[in-house]
Amino acid sequence: MTHALQAIDLGKRYGRQWALQDCSLTLPKGRVAALVGPNGAGKTTLLHLAVGLAVPSSGHIEVFGWSPRRQATLVLPRAGFVAQDHPLYRNFTVHEMLGMGRRLNPHWDDDMARGRLKRLGIPIERKVGKLSGGQQAQVALVMTLAKRPELVLLDEPLAALDPLARREFLRTLMEAVAEDGLTVLLSSHIIAELERVCDYLIILSSSRVQLTGDIEELAAKHKLLVGPRRDEDAVAHVHNVVQVSHTERQTTLLVRLNGHIFDSSWEVHDVPLEEIVLAYLGRPAYQAWEVPERDTEEVPA
Repeated sequence: MTHALQAIDLGKRYGRQWALQDCSLTLPKGRVAALVGPNGAGKTTLLHLAVGLAVPSSGHIEVFGWSPRRQATLVLPRAGFVAQDHPLYRNFTVHEMLGMGRRLNPHWDDDMARGRLKRLGIPIERKVGKLSGGQQAQVALVMTLAKRPELVLLDEPLAALDPLARREFLRTLMEAVAEDGLTVLLSSHIIAELERVCDYLIILSSSRVQLTGDIEELAAKHKLLVGPRRDEDAVAHVHNVVQVSHTERQTTLLVRLNGHIFDSSWEVHDVPLEEIVLAYLGRPAYQAWEVPERDTEEVPA
């Protein structure tokens, strides 16, 4: 099994509204993946489905080959989840939170948890409600890591943190990745932060997957074409045109290349990751474009 998470035609509907629809994607083991999309795109729904907090309305999702709902005893010990609001018992001390974690998790690593909190300068005798927002986020992350999971899912953990707290949070996360080879799926709006730590990208918009793949490969395949004003059809016959803009004399195309640009009248420029993400978020979500993994086994659907 080369994938930590796999969704096939996954959908979740609340009444008549689809929170997630026709979602097919794979997250290879050992990757640190950015899950990007606007509010309401389906990011939280996907994460809840991955840990069994929600039941699919269509399709299915697997974590390490197992169903989070039907085979929860196999999935939950291997997966850790940090929600956006860092749900902790505010009247518990950090020491009491660690004790609860130790009783509830069979693979709990108390020495690791206490060691990380000590290095972070978080007093374990203080009540959670008396900690800063950044410290509470760190406690939630450390408790998740102390489970010794193989997959960590994080739902907008950076949203309410100041820049220093975000940096410390990501440093703790990446230390754990380096030490334990974790697979991470990190949902966030802060693309600049994600670009520093993530090597895989999943874009959700309008409840559908827009793009998935290795970030370096995606950056290499996307280019900005600038040239005299013209129709984009000739380019669209060969390449995937993601975004089009025109002035009176000039046409600018953001494209995903399927080969070489033979028309020398186009100026070809690299595109920052943030511009690629924003371009996809601005287009209709009809089709997922995926960069295949190199040298991986094919996993049956």
